[in-house]
Amino acid sequence: MYNKQEITDIVNKTIENIYFPKDPGTLYQPLEYMMSIGGKRLRPRLCLTTCDVFGRAIDSNVIIPALALEIFHTFTLIHDDIMDKADTRRGMPTVHSKWGDNCAILSGDVMLIMAYQFLAGYSGSHQQDILALFSKTAAEVCEGQQFDMDFEDMVEISMEDYLKMIGLKTAVLIACSAKMGVLMAGASEPVCNALYEFGYQLGMAFQVTDDYLDTFGDASIFGKKIGGDIENNKKSWLLVECMRSAEGADKDTLVNLLAISDDMKAKVTGMQALYKKLGVDKRALHAIEYYHDLAIQSLSGIGLSDAQKDCLLNFAKEMVYRNY
Repeated sequence: MYNKQEITDIVNKTIENIYFPKDPGTLYQPLEYMMSIGGKRLRPRLCLTTCDVFGRAIDSNVIIPALALEIFHTFTLIHDDIMDKADTRRGMPTVHSKWGDNCAILSGDVMLIMAYQFLAGYSGSHQQDILALFSKTAAEVCEGQQFDMDFEDMVEISMEDYLKMIGLKTAVLIACSAKMGVLMAGASEPVCNALYEFGYQLGMAFQVTDDYLDTFGDASIFGKKIGGDIENNKKSWLLVECMRSAEGADKDTLVNLLAISDDMKAKVTGMQALYKKLGVDKRALHAIEYYHDLAIQSLSGIGLSDAQKDCLLNFAKEMVYRNY
């Protein structure tokens, strides 16, 4: 089996060699820019890891469709940044802040088309199953993003609503990545379903971690401004949990903090303090551990060797317990 660095090198090298047309530059330069500024590239790495773990040779026939996952993910980031009015992504200016909203929308559209072009390059087993899985996932990710946008106009949402949203917006694409790999490896249906569940629960843990780091992370490591969710009153795991648990004077404090629109430093500092006072920060860490454990449990009973299991456990640990 390949080690983590070898898989990463394969993904990075292939991304570096993607050809982008030169004309019109305002359409294709943003694509090249977004693919060049790094990122975790977890989705293609997870796809190739599960494919490798179940015995499929890592060649161009599986590498190219695995990259479709990263290209699709990048499309969602370009459009998300427009909707979130975000200025930075991975420590760099966002596409819409460099080229404007119109160019960013069109560039995102082209990335979506590119994802399907890369996926169409696959000619191995379960071709139709992979296309169906990818298409279903793509629609679900858009549904999740719409729920996220809808929540902006709601004063309060339930934790159930939030978990449904991140399940669609984040977890299903990671689940798709894990399952695509084993489909290409020709694994049995029970194994494919188990790896989908593995990826889904990792995705849930990943998103709660992202929410936590947005408030309590290190900006120089995280790659985004700390407190962005707070400034935008975004319905993160932490805010939803705070809304659920705040009572009396703490509820009044929360309402007052949410109403701040000018002094963002005071808003972020005040919300961080309230989260800590109510124990929201600690409960977020417990939630991350809970979903991570569910992911590991999903691997039971499918006949994994120690080497196979260790490879997947190491990937899960890196993905969830991170500071970036």
